[in-house]
Amino acid sequence: MTGLTAAVATLGITAGLAGCGAESGSDTVTLKMVAADYGDSPANSTQKYWDKVSADFESKNPGIRVDVDVRSWSEVDAHVAALVKKGEAPDIAQIGAYADYAAQGKLYSADDLLSIPVQADFLPALSEAGELRRVQYGMPFASSTRLLFYNKDLFAKAGVTGTPQSWTELAADARKLKAAGVKYPFALPLGREEAPAETLMWLLSGGDGYTDNVGTYTLDSDQNIKTFKWLRDDLVGKGLTGPTAPGELDRQDAFDAFSRGEVGMLNGHPTLMKQAEKQGVEYGMVPLPGVNGKAKATLGVADWMMGFKENGHKEEIGKFLDFVYDDENVLDFSERYDILPVTSSASDAMADEPEYKHLREFLEELPDSELYPVGKTSWAQVSASIKKEIGKAVRPGGDPAEILQELQNEAVAAESAE
Repeated sequence: MTGLTAAVATLGITAGLAGCGAESGSDTVTLKMVAADYGDSPANSTQKYWDKVSADFESKNPGIRVDVDVRSWSEVDAHVAALVKKGEAPDIAQIGAYADYAAQGKLYSADDLLSIPVQADFLPALSEAGELRRVQYGMPFASSTRLLFYNKDLFAKAGVTGTPQSWTELAADARKLKAAGVKYPFALPLGREEAPAETLMWLLSGGDGYTDNVGTYTLDSDQNIKTFKWLRDDLVGKGLTGPTAPGELDRQDAFDAFSRGEVGMLNGHPTLMKQAEKQGVEYGMVPLPGVNGKAKATLGVADWMMGFKENGHKEEIGKFLDFVYDDENVLDFSERYDILPVTSSASDAMADEPEYKHLREFLEELPDSELYPVGKTSWAQVSASIKKEIGKAVRPGGDPAEILQELQNEAVAAESAE
C-alpha cells in the first residue's frame, strides 16, 4: 500500500479551516483535521466514519469540537502541503507521509500527544517506520499488505493446477492463461498510481529492495537489475502482461479488469476482495513467489496520522487521538474498508473473530512485511521519480540497469540534500 496500500471521493473544504483553530465558544477548542478518503463512492466515504468518531468524542469531551475535512487520495497530500505552506496547517492530518513535516520541526512527537498505553500498542514495525532520527512523529493509522490474487475460473479454463511457487512457475502459468485467451495473464501495474508498491513487491520477490539493512538506497543493486530484466524479458517481452503497457497501467485499472474477469493474476491488497466479490469473481490468494521459492518479504503499506504544532492544541489533539486509537474505532474502520489495524490489541481481536477471517492471510503477512523507507525525507522525491520512470525499464528495448542507476543517483542526491 504504497503503500500500504485507497480510493476516491472528494468533498468540499470545511469553512474556516484556515487560521489557528476556530473557537466555537469561549471555553471550546475546535480542532481542524484533514483526512484521506478510503471509500470508493460517496455512499461509503470516510467522511461518514469521521463524523461518527467526532460526534462520539465530542459527547464525552464537551470542551472540544473536531471538524474533519475528507479529501481524495489524489489531492489530500498536496492539499495539506498547500495549507502548511500558507501557514494554515490543520491541527491533525491523516495522509501518506510525515517525514518532511517532522524534519521541518512542524510536528508534535508521538510522546507529546499519546498516552503511554496507546503509543505502546502500535505494532513495533509500524512504530519504527514512523520515526525520524529515532523519534516517532508519524503515528500509523491504517495498514495493508499484498498478496497474489488469481482468478480460479480462468485458472481452470487454462488447465492451471495449483498456484505458482517460483518465478518459473508463474511465467509458465501466465503462458497457459495467454494460450487460453485471457486478456491479462499477469497484470503488471507500473503506472503512476502505485508504481512504487508494485516495484517494491518485485524487488522483495527478487531478494532485495529499495534499501539495505542500514537504510542506504540500493535501487541499482545487481539483484534488482536482474529482477527487472526478468520482468522485461520473461513477462512483458513474452506478451504475458496484457494489451496495456505496464508503465501506462494504473492499479485501479488493473483491479477493475480483474473484477471484470479479464485478469489471470495480479498483486492486490484487501480492498480488491470486496470489489471482485461484487462482480462474482471467484478468486484465491497466495504470497507472491520469489525467484526459487518464497519471497524475501511482502510489501507492507502504512498511512500516517500526525499532529501539527502551529495552533498549539497539544492537549486536545492528544485526547482525540487516544480516542481514535480505541479498539472499537480501529476495528470499525478496518471492517468498513478491509484495512488492517495498526495496534496489537486490535490485531489480536481481529485474529480471534470469525467476521474478519477474510483478512487473516493479510494479517499474517504484516509482522514480517517491509515498508517504504518513509522515515527518509528524500522518499517523497524518490517515489515520484519511480512513478515517472520505472515503467520504461520493462518496455521493449528498455534498459533496467540504466533506469535503476538513474533512480539510484537521484536517491543519493536527494538523500545528501536532507
